[in-house]
Amino acid sequence: MSFIARPGLLRCGLAAPLRTAPRAVASRIPALRRGVQTNPISEKQQYELLNQQRMNRPNSPHLEIYQPQLTWYLSGLHRITGVALGGLFYVGALAYCLHPLYPAIDSTHLISLVHDLPTWVKVTGKTLIAFPLSFHSFNGLRHLMWDTGKGLSMKGVYASGYAVLAASVATTLYLVFGI
Repeated sequence: MSFIARPGLLRCGLAAPLRTAPRAVASRIPALRRGVQTNPISEKQQYELLNQQRMNRPNSPHLEIYQPQLTWYLSGLHRITGVALGGLFYVGALAYCLHPLYPAIDSTHLISLVHDLPTWVKVTGKTLIAFPLSFHSFNGLRHLMWDTGKGLSMKGVYASGYAVLAASVATTLYLVFGI
């Protein structure tokens, strides 16, 4: 049994100060009151005042004030290649689904279309497909390595970043030119 809840203490009056009502305690403490005057303004004036106050706010740091780092370049490139590959996947799936309505989207027609293109267009197209695919794949493996807790030091992050770039370029050259 706790010290305060003992029946003897409650009967003798030692615990009486603990049972003081909160309102009684609050009324003994002087409250500081400050009057604020407000003027009614129209809704248009409210928006103008709000816009003036927003103009005086400090701007949050922008990318322009930071020194470019390999880590955030690769992070942004990983996101961009992921979106591009996802969009390419959806376009391909949509073309496959629309094949019954538009039979011109056929592998025979696509092969003859690509065959008639100039070489520089084929190389550019292959590169635009091969680099994002290889970079996103290798950088995804890098992220999986990080999930295991390996290579998380700054030296490891930069080493794996340069390794991803080198592997992506080598794979792109192999896929485009067969080197």
